[in-house]
Amino acid sequence: MSRRKRLNEVYRSAAKVIFDDSDRFILFSDCHRGDGSWADDFSHNRNLFFYALQKYYEEGYTYIEIGDGDELWENRRFEEIRRNYSDIFKLMREFHLKKRLYMIWGNHDKERKHRKAIEKTLRSYYDEKTGASVPLFDDIALHEGLVLKYLPAGNTVFLVHGHQGDLFNDTLWWLARFLSRTLWRPLQLAGVNDPTRPAQNFHKRRRVERKILRWVSKENQMTITGHTHRPRFPRPGLPPYFNDGSCVHPRSITGIEIVDGHILLIKWGVTTTEEGYLRIEKNILVGPEKLVYYFSMRST
Repeated sequence: MSRRKRLNEVYRSAAKVIFDDSDRFILFSDCHRGDGSWADDFSHNRNLFFYALQKYYEEGYTYIEIGDGDELWENRRFEEIRRNYSDIFKLMREFHLKKRLYMIWGNHDKERKHRKAIEKTLRSYYDEKTGASVPLFDDIALHEGLVLKYLPAGNTVFLVHGHQGDLFNDTLWWLARFLSRTLWRPLQLAGVNDPTRPAQNFHKRRRVERKILRWVSKENQMTITGHTHRPRFPRPGLPPYFNDGSCVHPRSITGIEIVDGHILLIKWGVTTTEEGYLRIEKNILVGPEKLVYYFSMRST
């Protein structure tokens, strides 16, 4: 199925979340949380991510993860991922308990489109200390896409990972997972990048972006994706196709905030003070811009 048909399909079936200027959202994607080995691209940013997410929790944000949160291609057992990042999952559970957590699946965690996979990996886990099953995200539903409906204007923001319509990452994702586990993971441990991933192949990344951009232009629909790992924030007046980047950049993570009716691209990184101390700080890369600058006449 073409990318256009797949994106239309996801948009039509997406759950809707109503919001207004009192709501705050932080959008991250492509964490690729792994098992802590040398092949775990997220491990060098774990403290940075935890600190940022804790700040967002304290400030009342809703966390939306736009796919590839966990690296389930390279890792067969989610329990190893959960145990390695137990602090992050405990914090995400706090968001969940406050009904401030939404999770979208991407190509690297596409198996979670099935309810059995969610039951197996996310609803609960075995606590070795107590010898009992402990709730994690006990009643969570995962989505392929979400539609945020902005109440003051009646328009929508479409959230989707962005792999839809790609032969290798969508239709043949099971083959890509097999190759990732048996071929690319051992090579990655030896320092070789996987050329099949858009994030590590410039030409593939550009093809993905062009196809999504064509869909956004044709449908005149404000859209935010992940997948390519390259942040994107258009100027008002251009096709409203955004990308929140990823959480596996060297020494930084990028994301998109929607707050007070505005949208902005942000980066969390580690800086050095004049006294020689390391400090985590947030920088605004682009924005804030008013959401209404990007809305078309399309609404639902």
